[in-house]
Amino acid sequence: MKILHTADLHLGQIIYQNYDRSEEHRHFFSQLELWCKEEQPDALLVSGDVFDIQQPSASVKKAFTDYFVRLHQECPQMTIVITAGNHDSASRIQADNAVWQLANTHMVGTPPAVDAEDGWQYQYIIKINSGYIVALPYMAGDRRRTIQSILDKVAEDNVFGLPVVMMAHQAVAGLDTTGHNFDIGTLKTLDSASFGNGFDYLALGHIHKPQTIGHQEDGMKADTVYQAPVMRYSGSALHVSCDENYPHTVSLVSLDRHLGKVQIRQLRINELYHFYVLPNSGPSFTSAEEAIESLKLFASEGERGYVRFRFDQSANLPANFGQMIYDVLLPYNEKWRYNPKMLWTGTDAAEEEKEELVFEVAELQQMTDPMMFIERTQDQYPGLDLEDVRQAFQEVREEMVRIRDEKEARNRQKQPQLLNNEA
Repeated sequence: MKILHTADLHLGQIIYQNYDRSEEHRHFFSQLELWCKEEQPDALLVSGDVFDIQQPSASVKKAFTDYFVRLHQECPQMTIVITAGNHDSASRIQADNAVWQLANTHMVGTPPAVDAEDGWQYQYIIKINSGYIVALPYMAGDRRRTIQSILDKVAEDNVFGLPVVMMAHQAVAGLDTTGHNFDIGTLKTLDSASFGNGFDYLALGHIHKPQTIGHQEDGMKADTVYQAPVMRYSGSALHVSCDENYPHTVSLVSLDRHLGKVQIRQLRINELYHFYVLPNSGPSFTSAEEAIESLKLFASEGERGYVRFRFDQSANLPANFGQMIYDVLLPYNEKWRYNPKMLWTGTDAAEEEKEELVFEVAELQQMTDPMMFIERTQDQYPGLDLEDVRQAFQEVREEMVRIRDEKEARNRQKQPQLLNNEA
């Protein structure tokens, strides 16, 4: 069984509040299409975070359709499986499944129900000639019993010992979060046992750095072979932030049989826009003028990319520094793009200023509880008592429930009177 594994496309992302990345995504899909034609895999797997926000625009949805219809047209025998991630709307992904199956594409968005009748497992099992694909979308919490139930159904059917590939969009213990804006201590991870027994390759999404769990030393090796089972993050399609300063890849995975050998080859993605730091060597800039002159020279000699600056903490930047940079880059028609997230050097750790918190739209969409935002920003408010805040919100919730119940009771009292009047 041969598969291409990718994840975290983040279609529709607007980076640094200013730059649309559709051109970069087109460049990625041109490479993905070429690999599909060259390798002729049995399946292409996309393990979640297809879109950057839960309600993408019509143009982003059209781009998604165009990309995957073309992939199907070029490789009609290839099964495509796409699962929802935490950035996606599960119901919107699931809603299109019936139509996409006409193009040999499976869209799995809604996670399994907790108390469904037996037989539900087959909604998440995709059987192809060379093996089985268990397609799991993003699921909150530890769902090991649910997952094992699906794998047990596969085991009952797999009398010929075919490879079993499972997909998941989760954080697994032992991962490397380099490039993400959270620390391992604040990220809820699941241990490997949470994914049950019976799969040969777990095609993971959610973490943007390509890596094989338990084999971090092999992170950048082009070719590796392991004994099943193997758990791997393919990494994101694009550098989703400037801190992802490592190569991004698509994983080409070959499995000889169930519980056999798993061969992984990393296909290096050629990023259309690279991320650069100025100065790229030597001491940090100490003035705005110095930075601007360096940028003019750098931009005139290169092709395209995202640029951020490294300043010494003694630099005193004018209030309109950002506008000055945009003015320099304007003639390049966004071939050069400005990353306003500065790198400051020369500050003692004890005096280091707190980094400004920046939230992506998708992050805010997922903060359904106000306390999630407050906990993330509590360092900005010295002396804040979180327990007092939680208690206040709880009192507000209870009051809202009381008001709702009273309103429903009044409506019930009015109904008989309305019926009598009608009579």
